[in-house]
Amino acid sequence: MHSDNWANKAKQMGYRSRAVFKLEEILKKIKFRKSFNNVLDIGSAPGGWSQYIIKNFPKSKVYAVDILDMEPIEGVFFFKKSIEEIDSIEPINNLKRKFNLVISDIAPNLSGIDAVDKENVYKLNKLSLKIANDYLHLGGLMVMKTFQNNMLKSLKKDMELSFKMVQTYKPAASKKQSGEIYLFGAK
Repeated sequence: MHSDNWANKAKQMGYRSRAVFKLEEILKKIKFRKSFNNVLDIGSAPGGWSQYIIKNFPKSKVYAVDILDMEPIEGVFFFKKSIEEIDSIEPINNLKRKFNLVISDIAPNLSGIDAVDKENVYKLNKLSLKIANDYLHLGGLMVMKTFQNNMLKSLKKDMELSFKMVQTYKPAASKKQSGEIYLFGAK
């Protein structure tokens, strides 16, 4: 499907972004069929992934965090804060080790300076990984966006230290010219 078709399909289905199809495809690949009790969406704006979870797993409690504004979504608890401050968000901190799923579609604003951008992506990915380690319960899943670059191998190795299974995946809804790739893992 052409990339514009993904955006059009998302709009027709009432989703905020085409990213929902990336998450949907990854969850199907994992063959995860049961519901999620607690989901942590870090870097959540504009809210497409939170929206997808609530729509497809309506019994889930979704906690979303971003420094950007996010329009409200019924059933989603949104906190406008940096993910670096996640431990200070009491409703989330009270659920440490009780999340079934941590999702991170976070990306920094790109500067156009390759070395700076790679380092910023890596820093956010490492922080996302730390949060997943702190908040997921045993058997929980993590899905995280990263980019194909010379730091991907190191990031994947870091993830393999705390997850039983780690895989990379490029969903069909991801633009072909984009270097984005997703890592997912199970505790």
